[in-house]
Amino acid sequence: MRDKSRVIVTVAVNGGMQQDRDGAVIPKQPEEIAEAAYACWKAGAAVVHVHARDPQGRNTGDPAVYSAIVKAIRERCPILIQTTNGIGVRRDPNGGFVWPKDDERLNLFRIQPRQDLFGIALGTCDFTNPEGGYPGTTPYVNSPELVMGAMKAAYDAGSTIEYEVTEASTLHRLGGMLTKIGDDPGRENVWLLHGGGFGATPPVARNIIFSIDEGLRLFPKAIWGVTATGRDMFWVGTMGLSMGCDLVRVGFEDGIHLANGTVARSNDDLVREIVGIAGIFGRRPATVEETREAFQLKAPAA
Repeated sequence: MRDKSRVIVTVAVNGGMQQDRDGAVIPKQPEEIAEAAYACWKAGAAVVHVHARDPQGRNTGDPAVYSAIVKAIRERCPILIQTTNGIGVRRDPNGGFVWPKDDERLNLFRIQPRQDLFGIALGTCDFTNPEGGYPGTTPYVNSPELVMGAMKAAYDAGSTIEYEVTEASTLHRLGGMLTKIGDDPGRENVWLLHGGGFGATPPVARNIIFSIDEGLRLFPKAIWGVTATGRDMFWVGTMGLSMGCDLVRVGFEDGIHLANGTVARSNDDLVREIVGIAGIFGRRPATVEETREAFQLKAPAA
């Protein structure tokens, strides 16, 4: 039985399109991201989820920028580093989105120094996140080949991978995919992230609860977490905490508002808020070492 007195806090500090607004300052360059990661670690986060930006603050898939981010964070603190799987979304001259190719996305599994943790959306979805800088709805393709390629790369590296549950039906594909790459669907570090507000996954309690229940039915040993966008971030996080989630995600990628609707000035404000809510349920933030053990990471990434 997993220790439910603690909860892993992930902070998604910037996203690909989120910009400074209403007093919230979004970290964009490696040193800024590292400073934000350090402050969030001090506040109780064990995992930082990052996107890279170019010198103009635009999303980039450049592995060199990701490497600089990893180095800068490691110089400051031991927080576990997770890179996005949705890298490099750019805008064309007409303002439309240009989505990265699969090989560009898989390049992030080869950066040095290596990140600690990885992620992939379990299926193609109609992606939207107005609070995070994506006001329209656009199909985001996550092919079975991409998902399995990401899975294999993560497990071969002695790490694990966060499966973003785009809708509950994708959970039924996951066991077959694990078997196909020669892995164990019953492994204890299968990591499921359930949420709402990302287009096809509405922030509706019964939808999120169904997804959680189905994930636990199919993967009873899974590490499972919750997330949501905008002003739904904290009520969904609170619901997850009340249900005994293993992980909760907050951060400026997903929204800038605290539980009472006021704007946070920095990511660590959001971390402190969710840590305080966890305390209501008698839960404390997991340490980095406890999180490393839960994810069964072989050793600190080098």
